[in-house]
Amino acid sequence: MSAYETFCSNAPADFPVFLQHWYLDAVCENGNWAAAVVEDQGRVVGVWPHFIKEKWGKSYVAMPALCRQMGPYLLPEYRGTVKEPTLIESMLAQVPEMASFEQDFNYTAQNWLPLYWKDFQQTTRYSYQIEVGNLKQVWKNIKSDYRNNKIKKAQKKVVVYPEGTVEDFLTVHNRSFERQGIPAPISLGFLQKLDEALASHTSRTMFFARDRESGAIHSVAYLIWDRERAWYLMSGDDPALRKSGAGMLLIWEAIRYTNEVLGLPIFDFAGSMLPTVEPIRRHFGAQQAPYFRVWKDAHWLWKLKRKMGR
Repeated sequence: MSAYETFCSNAPADFPVFLQHWYLDAVCENGNWAAAVVEDQGRVVGVWPHFIKEKWGKSYVAMPALCRQMGPYLLPEYRGTVKEPTLIESMLAQVPEMASFEQDFNYTAQNWLPLYWKDFQQTTRYSYQIEVGNLKQVWKNIKSDYRNNKIKKAQKKVVVYPEGTVEDFLTVHNRSFERQGIPAPISLGFLQKLDEALASHTSRTMFFARDRESGAIHSVAYLIWDRERAWYLMSGDDPALRKSGAGMLLIWEAIRYTNEVLGLPIFDFAGSMLPTVEPIRRHFGAQQAPYFRVWKDAHWLWKLKRKMGR
């Protein structure tokens, strides 16, 4: 077992599932991942995984698909302004010079100053999360129109099942992309590999909202978790059936599952900042959870791409 794997096995509860070695093995497709590690008296106290791809004959660091957070992670006792900068600098020195580097940091990585000193840039992004310890209060915090119309209406129209096939999930998930003429972002093979990894570590479930009469799938949702929170990783609706409100019902069912089945304190939407999606998060009573997006373009082609908005 590598030092990184050993660290993953013994990491605190706030170590995100996205940083687990088996998760990275599953999602780092068409590239390879490596990790910088830092030790104190022979003990690994921090890790920093990165996904390396190639384009135009150059290597660059990017975010893998369905990997919401990366960045440096330090044990709690090594966080803060006294020890953290030196440790981050040490790990950054282990990352080879790349044509470009871009990562979304995990919530614990709140100090990017050592990267600023190395000419990196940063912007703050937001996910949305709900503390689910008191479900009655969570229900009250949901917008009344969602509670009294969308969710209750959907409960009369559909039945929610906690399991189904990856094929059925992706078929419904991809329909909205098909309707817009946009290529589906996730392939069946990719999701099957990730699903197998998550299932083998008892870290995922799927939800299917099926019509009470026809059995047609209105909406789907894919929930994963670590030891601190559940992540609403993927969801989708059949465009022809989305008016049933089943998508809203699945969010509520996933929140309930987080509390009643998993016994976890936090439900995280894993995004989104899209103006068409963000209001839904707020209307469920979710609070903003800030994280850093950090990047540096060393090669002129990547600088040009960013200037042109990619």
